[in-house]
Amino acid sequence: MTKPLIVITGASSGIGAAMARQFSDAGHPLLLVARRIDKLQALGLPDTICRKVDVTDAAALRAAIAEAEGVYGPVDGLINNAGLMLLGQVDTQDPTEWQRMYDVNVVALLNGMQAVLGDMKDRGRGTIINVSSIAGKKAFANHAAYVGTKFAVSAISENVREEVADTGVRVMTICPGAVETELLGHTTSQDIIDGYQDWKNSIGGAIHPDDIARIAAFMYGQPQSVNIRDVVVGPTRQTA
Repeated sequence: MTKPLIVITGASSGIGAAMARQFSDAGHPLLLVARRIDKLQALGLPDTICRKVDVTDAAALRAAIAEAEGVYGPVDGLINNAGLMLLGQVDTQDPTEWQRMYDVNVVALLNGMQAVLGDMKDRGRGTIINVSSIAGKKAFANHAAYVGTKFAVSAISENVREEVADTGVRVMTICPGAVETELLGHTTSQDIIDGYQDWKNSIGGAIHPDDIARIAAFMYGQPQSVNIRDVVVGPTRQTA
């Protein structure tokens, strides 16, 4: 392969699937991981390994990465995109939903970074793009636990960026606003879902996952000496 390996988590739909198509079109071999392997395979992308992996299982994630590196060479780009959004009020939300979000949004992100960072530092190059959220910048009603996970993503990303900067490795963060994905469907409160949909309609709708994928490709495509550290992007009419 003339271009290096890209790993994308949560690639079965939405932003992850759009990123997979974007990087495949640019000629990169891919490792795509998600819980729904049928959705990964249905993308039909060339030079792509699809694996059913629970990203909270660090050993399984490492094994999939090692398998892909055996075929396509070292990981040059990791996109930590897997995430859960379970909205609710702290006084009434099922605490197991908090744990699930922290496991997927935070611990799994750390698993992914740990799996590739050592080798990237040794090679003196590599890029990690972590998908945070505008909810990693500010508060929203019914988002308390989710906001906490995304503030963690943004903070961890910036902290690790500083730690590895001198090695030549880049850590970047994308913070999307409203995007048309399946993410809202994870929420168990129909009232919250309906309110979110009403808000989204009031701003003329969400942006498309392809919009985020193009931005990720632009960030990754800069020279290794250039790090676009943090991007916030959303619909023009989204004020919050």
